[in-house]
Amino acid sequence: MQLVIITGLSGSGKSRAIKALEDMGFFCVDNLPPKLILKFAEIGKASKGSLNKIAIVTDIRGGWMFSSVFKELKVLKSCGIEYKILFLDADDETLKKRFNETRRKHPLIGTDNCFSIEQAIEKERSALSAIKDKANFIIDTSIFSNAQLKEHMCKLFLQEKNNAIIVEIVSFGFKYGDISRADLLFDVRCLPNPYYVDSLKFKSGVDEDVKNYVLSFRETLMLLSKLEDMFNFLMPLYLKEGKSQLTVAFGCTGGAHRSVVFAEYFYKKFLENGHKVSVSHRDLDKNF
Repeated sequence: MQLVIITGLSGSGKSRAIKALEDMGFFCVDNLPPKLILKFAEIGKASKGSLNKIAIVTDIRGGWMFSSVFKELKVLKSCGIEYKILFLDADDETLKKRFNETRRKHPLIGTDNCFSIEQAIEKERSALSAIKDKANFIIDTSIFSNAQLKEHMCKLFLQEKNNAIIVEIVSFGFKYGDISRADLLFDVRCLPNPYYVDSLKFKSGVDEDVKNYVLSFRETLMLLSKLEDMFNFLMPLYLKEGKSQLTVAFGCTGGAHRSVVFAEYFYKKFLENGHKVSVSHRDLDKNF
């Protein structure tokens, strides 16, 4: 089980960090009191792999309950539960700017004669200094955009970086409307159509003889090669940007032959390259 405990200064980006971990397949819990961390970790261990990646945020919002964090971490160790601590930080000016932009109140303002954002930040830094010293990873989010933070999180916590992006491949027929949610949409109606071959007309692109027919043309092979080069170029850029999901659509006239062949082809290619990928054929049943 991979257990990540996230803490850090208010306004440092813990919510962004936990969203990045969710995209990596972590089960995430925000603002959990330290006394419940062990119980949650035990649930994860008992899940037999269904909860093998857990991220928990615990911080100063817990008030007096947060003071037991070191005691609870020792209990985790004594129970043989391994964990990593991620501490998120940011400089004072960045924190003040973020609170001003969101108009949210710092959780320490109004406690123990703390009435300004400057006092609250100073007090919180002092309260968190000990756990910061124990952290396995410290990220200063002052220097990161959202996309850069996600990329950095992937480097720290994702064993297979390709899994940071989920690829959905869809085939469709233009006569039934396009795929409005598609990030990348390709029209393959320019290729020879098996519909006009009597023996193939009532078959689909998942049938071997239809696939062989579509792939028998030089222009098909050239287009596949060019698209493959393009995907190999684009995927690292999408990962760097922090994109978590990519929808790729292939369209032909009816959505039964050429688009299905292309969708199935690239489904296998993305799998070979280690990506999480799914394939569906929206209009296949409408043709038969």
